[in-house]
Amino acid sequence: MNNYLEVSNLSKSFKDFRLNDVSFTLPKGYIMGLIGPNGAGKTATIKLILNMLKRESGEIKILGLDNIADEQEAKKNLGVVFDSNYFSDEWKISHVEKSMSGFYENWDSDKFAKILKSFHILPSKKVKDLSKGMQMKLMLACAFSYDAKLLILDEPTASLDPIAEQEIFNQFDRLRTDKTTIFVSHRLSSATV
Repeated sequence: MNNYLEVSNLSKSFKDFRLNDVSFTLPKGYIMGLIGPNGAGKTATIKLILNMLKRESGEIKILGLDNIADEQEAKKNLGVVFDSNYFSDEWKISHVEKSMSGFYENWDSDKFAKILKSFHILPSKKVKDLSKGMQMKLMLACAFSYDAKLLILDEPTASLDPIAEQEIFNQFDRLRTDKTTIFVSHRLSSATV
């Protein structure tokens, strides 16, 4: 399989706009950015790919599998990070790992610890004690720690300062060389980073 993500003739109407006949492919081992201003349909496209919204027409394949008919199988090797924290504020980082590792048979605790260290996140901290940017780094550390073949990231650097943003892009580049494929939406204002 050469393409890890295939979107063909995707259409969906919303109250204020319409995604019409969207098509693209993302080959194995590449990083693809979906770039546009707020309200352009980036998150909607991601939610359609993840079958969180129902498409009106078109076809979506994740790792060669139909995103609806083969949804559970397709999502086994998929990592997803949205632009807001989805962990309990009261959890310590060790609780986050315990929760996440139970879902992924390929979870790598050593890799998680190494990424946390590179992001300067102490395992003893609680989620609520992390800044929004550090919470995003925590979600990215989780997504990077179970060898997902395809990462789908919705504006993962939106709340990060420029230095932290560059750290994330450097991490993306390291992952790509390990044959992890990345699909990332990104705000238009930071497209030159």
